[in-house]
Parts: sequence; structure tokens; C-alpha cells
Amino acid sequence: QVQLVESGGGLVQAGNSLTLSCAVSGRTAVSRYANGWFRQAPGKDREFVAGLSRAGGSTRYIDSVEGRFTVSRDNAKNTIYLQMNSLEPDDTAVYYCALDRTFSTIRISTASANYEYWGQGTQVTVSP
Repeated sequence: QVQLVESGGGLVQAGNSLTLSCAVSGRTAVSRYANGWFRQAPGKDREFVAGLSRAGGSTRYIDSVEGRFTVSRDNAKNTIYLQMNSLEPDDTAVYYCALDRTFSTIRISTASANYEYWGQGTQVTVSP
């Protein structure tokens, strides 16, 4: 059974950085999937934040994090990362990593329904 475990969340002041990790286990390889990061703020729907294609050559970000966040993957460690710089209070949310078992090597879906496996989430709180 595929399991995803996020870590690295916490409380930071605006302008600072955090790196989220998502360790994938369950006798599978993270490189077999497109990888996504989503977040859900209180009272809001879960939204796509960033994604990495299955082949690893393409990334996709929402406008509000473009240039501040970087998604990456270490295939040897079977781990996905989200480097978050210049954090803002509006980035406060629970962050989730997810895997899309797509056959496409380039697709990066923003729809949560396309992601089969999810982590439990990690809280990121950014104070003014």
C-alpha cells in the first residue's frame, strides 16, 4: 500500500522560508507518478499549489507562488519537496502532497480528483 508522509511544516514569520518533504513508501517509486502539492486554508477549498511531471522535466505553479516556491524530487530517497521562500500570511494552510498515477510523462493536473494517493497534511502558519 502506498503511503505518503509529509514533514517540515511549522510556524514562521513572513519573509522566511520552509521546506516541506513528502516521503513515499509502499514498494513503489515516486518517479512512476506525477507529483502534486495542494493546500487548504481554513474555510477554503483545497487548491493546487505546485506540481512536477512524471518525467520530472516540467513543473507547474499557481500564480501566487510562482517565483517563491519550488517543487522537486529525489528519486533515490523516494521523496518530494516543496521549497517555500518569501512566505506570506496568505500561505497559511495545511499542505498535502499527492501522487497522480498518470501514464503521461508530461501531465501536471491541477485537479485533486486526478490524484490517487495523499499524505495526511502538514500545517504551515505564517505570521505577519
